Amino acid sequence: MDPFEDPSLGIEERVDDLLPRLSAEELVGLLFHTVIECGPDGSLLEGPGRIAKSATRDVVVGKAMNHFNVHALADARTAAAWSNRLQELACEQPHSIPVTISTDPRHAAAQNAGTSWASVFFSQWPDPMGLAALDDLELIGAYNDVVRREYVAVGIRAALHPTADVATEPRWGRQRETFGQDSGRATAFTRAAVRGLQGDALGPDSVSATTKHFPGGGPQAGGEDAHFPYGRDQVYPGGRFVDHLEPFRAAIAAGTAAIMPYYGRPVGLSIDDEAIEEVGFGYNRQILTGLLREQLGYDGVILSDWELVNDNHVGDQVLPARAWGVEHLDPAERMLRLLDAGIDQFGGEECTDLLLALLAEGRVTRERLEASARRLLRVKFALGLFDDPFVDVDAAPSLVGAPDAVAMGLRTQARSVVLAAVGDALPLRAGVRAYCEGLDAAAAAGHVTVVERPEDADVALVRLRAPFEPRSDLFLEQWFRAGSLDFPPGLAHRLGRIAAHCPLVVDVSADRPAVCTPLLAVADSLTVTFGVSDAAWLDAVTGRVPPEGRLPIDLPSSMDEVRASAEDVPGDTPHALFRAGHGLRLPTR
Repeated sequence: MDPFEDPSLGIEERVDDLLPRLSAEELVGLLFHTVIECGPDGSLLEGPGRIAKSATRDVVVGKAMNHFNVHALADARTAAAWSNRLQELACEQPHSIPVTISTDPRHAAAQNAGTSWASVFFSQWPDPMGLAALDDLELIGAYNDVVRREYVAVGIRAALHPTADVATEPRWGRQRETFGQDSGRATAFTRAAVRGLQGDALGPDSVSATTKHFPGGGPQAGGEDAHFPYGRDQVYPGGRFVDHLEPFRAAIAAGTAAIMPYYGRPVGLSIDDEAIEEVGFGYNRQILTGLLREQLGYDGVILSDWELVNDNHVGDQVLPARAWGVEHLDPAERMLRLLDAGIDQFGGEECTDLLLALLAEGRVTRERLEASARRLLRVKFALGLFDDPFVDVDAAPSLVGAPDAVAMGLRTQARSVVLAAVGDALPLRAGVRAYCEGLDAAAAAGHVTVVERPEDADVALVRLRAPFEPRSDLFLEQWFRAGSLDFPPGLAHRLGRIAAHCPLVVDVSADRPAVCTPLLAVADSLTVTFGVSDAAWLDAVTGRVPPEGRLPIDLPSSMDEVRASAEDVPGDTPHALFRAGHGLRLPTR
C-alpha cells in the first residue's frame, strides 16, 4: 500500500501523501461538482442525460471528476447498484479516487429539479418548515439521522442541505426548505440538522452536510429568487444582516463539512463600516475570505452554487450563467474571480479544460488548487470512501423506507398540521359524509364517506396550494413560486357557495405564506400545512394523530402590508392575520 491507502494513518498524513502524486488532471477534477443521472436499472449513462451534459465515463475517467449531484432515482436497489457501478468506474483512474455522491433533499414530497427530489421509496416527512412547526430539537436530530441512514444505504454520502436561510421575505419561493422566520430557532435547528447528518465528527457512517446559502438567502429583493436575473439583488433595509448570519455560525460550530454561498448580490450592505461589493456572493472575496474564512474561522469546503461560470443549455433553452455583478467577464475571468474569492469547488460545471488551461498559462497556481483539493480530500478520507466506497445492494431495500421510519414520517406530518382557525366541523366524526376537492379520493375514503356534491355532504374538505404568479415556461423557472400571495378574487366566492350547503374545512399547503383573510369569511376551520400528504392531513383533522403545529412564519393579512415590509426583518407586517407561533388544538367532543 501507498501511505494514502493505509487506513491506520491519520487523515492529514494520507492527504499529504496523495496530493503530490496527483496529475494536473486529477487535481483539477477534484474541484468540479456537477449533475449526474442514473441510467435504466442502475446502469451508467452512455451519453448525455436530460440535464447531465456528458456520458458518465467521460466525466469520471475522461475528466477525472469525482463529486456528483444525482438527480432522479427509481428505487433503493437501483440506486445502490448504480452507486457501486460508479465507484467501480472510478477505480479506472490512476489513484482510484472514490466518488462522492451528493443529493438535494429527498424526504419530502416536493419536486424541483433545482432544489429537491420526490423519492417516495425514502421515508416521507414534512418540509423543514413543517419540522420547525413542531419546535422540537430532538425531532430535528432524529429526522436527520433517518436521512443519514437511508442515504448511506444507497451510497449517497453528501447532503446539499440543511438550508439555514431565515425566511423573512414572505414572497420568496424557497421558504419551505427553511426553518422559518425566527433566527434563533433556525440557528438551533441548523445545528441539530448538521449533527444528525454528520454525528459529532465525520466518519464512515456519516453524510457530510452542505449548509446553505451563505450568508443567508432569505432577504431577496421583492421576494424574487436569485436563480434568475430579475431576482439577483439581496437587500437589508432593516439592517438585520447579522440575524441571517447566525445559523451559519451554528453550522460552523457543529462542524459542517461544506458551505454553499447563494447566487444573490448584496445591495447597499456594509460590514464594520466597509461597503461590500455588489457582486454575487460566490464571487465576493469580502464575504467568503474576509467574513467566512477570516472572521468566522471556517476551513471547510466552500462549494459554489450551480453554473456560475458558463451558460447552461437545456434542450433548446439557454440559461445565462448566474454571474450577477460580473456578467461582463468571460468564463475564464469568472473562474479566476471565484477562486480568488475563496471557492473550493465549482458547482454545476464540468469545464475542467478551462481550469487546466489557466493552470498551464500560469494564471492560477498548483499551490492554490492544492489548498482546495486538500479540503475536499479530507472529507473523502473522513467518510471512509478511500477504504470502502461500496454498499450492499441486497440490503438497501430493507434499510431505505423501513416501516418504523415510514410510520414516524407519516405521524410527524400529521403532528405538524397547524390549526389556524377551528369551528364546529373539527374533529371530523367517523363516517362523516364529505365533499372533497384537492385531495385524493382513495386517501379520503379511508377516513370519511366521500360524496360527489356539497348538497349531499355533512362537511366539505378543500385543500389549496398557496397562490403564486407563474413567471414563464423556462426550465427551472416554472418550479419557483413567486409573486403575489393573494388567492384569485373569485375563489372565496366559489368556496362560499360550497359553504352554503355544509361546513367548510380549508387547508392551505404553504410552500410560502398566503393571504388567507378572504378564506376566514367562508371557512368553518382553516389549517396550514408544510409538505403534508392527504393521508396525514386526514389523520390530523380526524384526531387520529392530534395536530400540534405552530406557524414558523407569519401569515400576512394583505399584500399591501407585504409590499411595505422590509425583506430582512421577520414579522414586519403590522397587522398579520396570524403571527408565527400561532396554533390551536382540536376541541374534545
